[in-house]
Amino acid sequence: MALETEAKNSNATATGDATATATKASGKAKENNNTAGGKKNLNPNSNQQNSNQNLVNGNGTAADGPAAKKKGKKNRNKSPTEPTTEAVLSNGHAEKPTVVDAVEDNADTNANVEKPQEGGAPDAEADGDDIDLDALQDIGITVNISSPGADLLCVQLSSMELVQEIHQLLMDREETCHRTCFSLQLDNVTLDNFAELKSINNLEQGSTIKVVEEPYTMREARIHVRHVRDLLKNLDPADAYNGIDCTSLTYLNTITQGDLLDKKRTRPDSVDCTPPEYVTPGVSDPPILPLHPNVKNAKGPQALKVLTTSAWNPPPGPRKLHGDLMYLYVVTMEDKRFHISACSKGFFINQSTDDTFNPKPDNPSHLSHSLIDLLSHISPSFRRAFQTIQKRRTMRHAFERVATPYQVYQWAAPILEHTVDAIRAEDAFSSKLGYEEHIPGQTRDWNEELQTTRELPRKTLPERLLRERAIFKVHGDFVTAATRGAMAVIDGNVLAINPGEDTKMQMFIWNNIFFSMGFDVRDHYKELGGDAAAFVAPRYDLHGVRVYNAVDIEGLYTLGTVVVDYRGYRVTAQSIIPGILEREQEQSVVYGSIDFGKTVLSHPKYLELLRQAGKHLKILPHVVLNERDEPVELCSSVECKGIIGNDGRHYILDLLRTFPPDVNFLKLQDVQLSKELVDMGFPIEHRHKLCCLRQELLEAFIEDRHVNFIRIAAARLQQLTTIKQSEKSEANPVPALEGAEAASKVNGAEKPDDKEKKNEEEEKKERSTSGEARAAAIVNAIREAQSNVATSNEVQAAEVVKRACAAVGSLKEKEFDFRFNPDVFSPGIRHADGEEGTSLAKQKVLVQEAAEFLVLKQIPAFIKEHMSHSSSPIDGQSLTESLHSHGINVRYLGKVIKILSQMPRMDYLHRIAVLELIVRATKHIYYTYMQNTEPLHLSAAISHFLNCLLTNGPVNPAVSSEEAHKKRGNGGKHNKHKSSKGGKGQQQQQTTGNQNGSSSGSSNSSSASDWTLMTPRSLWQQIRKEAKVYWDWELDCDSIETAVSKYGILRISLMRAFCLKVGIQVLLREYNFESKHKPTFGDDDIVNVFPIVKHISPRATDAYNFYTTGQAKIQQGLFKEGYELISGALNLLNNVFGALHQENGSCLRMLARLSYLLGDAQDALAIQQRAVIMSERVNGMDHPSTILEYTHLSLYSFANGHVGMSLKLLYRARYLMVLICGEDHPEVALIDSNISLILHALGEYELSLRFIEHALKLNLKYFGDKDMHVALSYHLMARTQSCMGDFRSALNNEKETYSFYKSQLGENHEKTRDSAECLRLLTQQAVLLQRKMNDIYSSGKLTSDLPPIHITPPSMGSVLDMLNTINGILFVKISRKDIVKVRSEIEKHFKTDSTENEVNDAINSIVAAANNNGEAEDAVSKDIKEQPEAGKQLTNGDKAAATEATSS
Repeated sequence: MALETEAKNSNATATGDATATATKASGKAKENNNTAGGKKNLNPNSNQQNSNQNLVNGNGTAADGPAAKKKGKKNRNKSPTEPTTEAVLSNGHAEKPTVVDAVEDNADTNANVEKPQEGGAPDAEADGDDIDLDALQDIGITVNISSPGADLLCVQLSSMELVQEIHQLLMDREETCHRTCFSLQLDNVTLDNFAELKSINNLEQGSTIKVVEEPYTMREARIHVRHVRDLLKNLDPADAYNGIDCTSLTYLNTITQGDLLDKKRTRPDSVDCTPPEYVTPGVSDPPILPLHPNVKNAKGPQALKVLTTSAWNPPPGPRKLHGDLMYLYVVTMEDKRFHISACSKGFFINQSTDDTFNPKPDNPSHLSHSLIDLLSHISPSFRRAFQTIQKRRTMRHAFERVATPYQVYQWAAPILEHTVDAIRAEDAFSSKLGYEEHIPGQTRDWNEELQTTRELPRKTLPERLLRERAIFKVHGDFVTAATRGAMAVIDGNVLAINPGEDTKMQMFIWNNIFFSMGFDVRDHYKELGGDAAAFVAPRYDLHGVRVYNAVDIEGLYTLGTVVVDYRGYRVTAQSIIPGILEREQEQSVVYGSIDFGKTVLSHPKYLELLRQAGKHLKILPHVVLNERDEPVELCSSVECKGIIGNDGRHYILDLLRTFPPDVNFLKLQDVQLSKELVDMGFPIEHRHKLCCLRQELLEAFIEDRHVNFIRIAAARLQQLTTIKQSEKSEANPVPALEGAEAASKVNGAEKPDDKEKKNEEEEKKERSTSGEARAAAIVNAIREAQSNVATSNEVQAAEVVKRACAAVGSLKEKEFDFRFNPDVFSPGIRHADGEEGTSLAKQKVLVQEAAEFLVLKQIPAFIKEHMSHSSSPIDGQSLTESLHSHGINVRYLGKVIKILSQMPRMDYLHRIAVLELIVRATKHIYYTYMQNTEPLHLSAAISHFLNCLLTNGPVNPAVSSEEAHKKRGNGGKHNKHKSSKGGKGQQQQQTTGNQNGSSSGSSNSSSASDWTLMTPRSLWQQIRKEAKVYWDWELDCDSIETAVSKYGILRISLMRAFCLKVGIQVLLREYNFESKHKPTFGDDDIVNVFPIVKHISPRATDAYNFYTTGQAKIQQGLFKEGYELISGALNLLNNVFGALHQENGSCLRMLARLSYLLGDAQDALAIQQRAVIMSERVNGMDHPSTILEYTHLSLYSFANGHVGMSLKLLYRARYLMVLICGEDHPEVALIDSNISLILHALGEYELSLRFIEHALKLNLKYFGDKDMHVALSYHLMARTQSCMGDFRSALNNEKETYSFYKSQLGENHEKTRDSAECLRLLTQQAVLLQRKMNDIYSSGKLTSDLPPIHITPPSMGSVLDMLNTINGILFVKISRKDIVKVRSEIEKHFKTDSTENEVNDAINSIVAAANNNGEAEDAVSKDIKEQPEAGKQLTNGDKAAATEATSS
């Protein structure tokens, strides 16, 4: 048990860990000890409250102060000083198992969540229950820390913190960061690193803790040197560009030139607001360089020329006995050379030189405990540089310094100078697998760690938090290790476990992880599509692992699985089942089949476990016949294998067919698709037979059928009751039923064959019903039907249900039952007919209907949802996510594009979809191409490929073909995983014409120089062929030129998308794609290749529940409650994921929006700033959600008076948008309207007009002329033109606005009246101007004394109001009474299930106090843009519906 051993050793490693740097390696290692060390101090039943208050939102800056006061609560624990926060953060993860269980009562587990610091201290006073508040309260204590040679330091700590946190804090503070080897003493007693502060005797307010220097050991000395190197390299972005140690870039503070929160309000006239050229409307090809601003001076000063371990290491025997630990060699900036010895007392200069060894101390030897003190002593320039680095390091935001959970790779990088770095070299070449020196017991037993964390108890909230945190932690480490291993395997750095076999068949074990290649090795997938099937199988298997993990059945185990694509190969990394390597697979499998259904086994324990999982996943238990014709029951697909490990755990693997097959992509003898599908070109024969339907689709399909079922049953019952009623003319209780029926009709669940047309009102209603309301309506309808079934007599009711079941195609006659048999169409599997009713024919029909539902219902639903442009995809990745959320696989992309191409209003989505299709087709070709390239020529081959893809100019590959052939003779050995070695592989390839998922034109790939033969023409022909074969779509272009002109694709967008998709890093410079004389890309332009890593992301269930409850509250207009809940969610997320994670980012964005709505713009700015940095770090600096965060931040910074900043932020957002998808996108219209308004406020009318004209053009194109967006754009144009004195144009534009408001809102609406007033003023000014002009014309000079024309520049307040309007925020003044009314209306709709209500009640009781301020001014967000986006971000969060309330 890895964790147990670690618990024993955690004390031993404590000091080491405290000293280990804040780099990922030790951060992770340490966290690992802490899951163990954490066990000591975790007593789930003690009522612990949130222990590290200061991590809560990752940044306890002063900005949180006002927030805390604002909420009107007693702020019991003062904000800790900023450095504390950063210290806790510096290792990248929340350190302690932070426990939030306030009341040990399960019903309330989720209720009393500690508010994060944003909202001040917990609302303990508000809670009426008799809870011992002090037990919950985490008491702040102030202690003094005295360290040698530094001033007395006064720190405020929480009583829950561990002593280790003080270590971490001291290593992060400027004045003490150079110490790593020390202990903390109170009254001469050394404190235990893993003790909580409150458990220490004699520790009280004002105690003084002494820092005592400890003697070094070999390990401590190495850790110290590493820490020094990390401090010196802290500002260097090289690691982020190289993708090492989970570092990544953020440019927010570069763009705002320092921290936004420290800025003074700017005066409008002092702002430089001219946009850079690439931001003004009409830019065709955006440049690449601005993507990484300030690359030049990112590094910081150099402190030393060389710091390395000396070649005299290790100390010889005699010197060891004198206490020498290791020798270092240093060259200072003054060019002096020193040899330094490390001994247990510290570091001193010895008398060795490069050629003579003399370890005696030099004279003077300057012995000092810290290497930094010694270096400062001998080199003045080191001292100066080190101070500068420290200043800059401590000025950075905490989020800029923490490691991200997974590595983020950059697709463009500047030239980085390669410096001498002994520690980096040692890391690369020592046999070190990962984090050994920080972890006792050396290599990690990944399987044991992954499974042990899953077995942790999960009954109470603290237990669940600890468990989820441990799962996340181990999973993160596993992904990092698996990625390193996969790269080592492809780079030929690992010895195979079967070295004698053909290279394609080789398997590897490294660091206790098993690696296999994505080739069809033993003709395993021969029937299913050979290499193409073998290539996609790992991805499908990963989906299976994901869903079984999400169901989380106790006792059922899956393997840790990571799929890595690197240099054209696909590698699967899996944890190893104990004992599997000692026996043959045939002996170990006790459930399922290893030969696709010829021999099938079953096992009672597996049936029981899988049946539980199948209930959630809608998998039908079914019976198949084995080779002896005996029936065998299965609860999964036949391929799913069950193996009982030596540890007695029940593992399942090979989950690639968890869900039913997609018959639209299989040519099957006995299946006849419906006419509509055949007309659309289905079935399309896919290149492998593993196509499955997605889980999201099955859920949507079942929901749709359920609505139908209820409706049919209700209608039938109503008929019966009507008949009854006509027999006895009594009053009858059916009106409710009509409501139910209407409701279910509104939900658009008409069966395709229902001929009745819905009238328009219902259609409108249907559009407006949000997902939530729909669910609520269904629930109501079900309840109605059930009560009616109960009232009518039994026989009739049974009859009704039976009919309804038959009508919707339920598997059982007498109850609604939809489950799927994943094996129905698997060849070679013989089914025994199941229990009554669930006949094989029915099961087949069901799978067919689900596939039909995808094409006829889900694709139109997807397109309809994007018609409103409310959360429009920006790049291929967001498009893919959106398709997946509707259950649509990417292989349907061709069909989606066909529909989009007929809709001019969806032009941008069509372009994004075409771009994504081209990128994916090119990826298939690229992978094959890369497998045929020798390591020697990688950069030449990749640059040649990019030239063929992106240019029409000359493409002369850098290697002449004779040279390549010459090398071929002896070079075969280098490229171990050659795709085909002639012989059988080659024949097979010629017959299928498709190697590894890519129909490569040239099938003879035995010559390694194949890549030199590619031309732009041949590549684009392959892309066209691939688009036709894979997506059944005609790509109508044969070169990049035609793609650009026909589909409006930007080359730079294509380059970005392709590099991200396959893991290429190009040089950061401007590329001339039109170059006619020399190739655009040379081999020096390819900087690096990265792995593309696919893995599952563990979830934080409690946080997710809080988030969704919070969203529901916000929809009901209860912003304060929503704020509390979402703060609670953030708190829990910090606990599980540490400081940085995508979902923390969604929470922060939501909190910022809520603070803004509640009128606290300063708080909103502070929170949103963190959201931006987090998105840049975790998602990438040009990720769609980063753009969204930037636009929000600009609004809040304008509201705080930072006018110039808000413009800079918008310019950045617009630049990123154009880089990713071009100017023609509805989101660009929004950004342009914002820019125009702010420029207008600054009096830059000409510029302002250019942006608003562009926005108007886009709004007209995408929203049509009958839309609010367009009316607003006309009004803004009129405002700008009137300020320029162009009254005639202004009048015309304002008339457009007026006529729109009048027709849509009526004469008496406030907006119509405002617009009329505006028209009156404009007319007045225009008449005055005209009279002046006439006067001048007639007499040549002014005669009459006409009043001067007033052009008043707008006030900042009015501009802010307009900004709010554009961004979909309306502040509506509502009295308490109206809120109550609206709330009760809404609550009728939101009757959620009882558990959620319990949580809500508990929370309401806490929050009640906050709302007792009588008449309040509430802001109701008409969040046009924001909510769906936020909902989408947080794992499958329901889309939040915007609440609209009219003013009283």
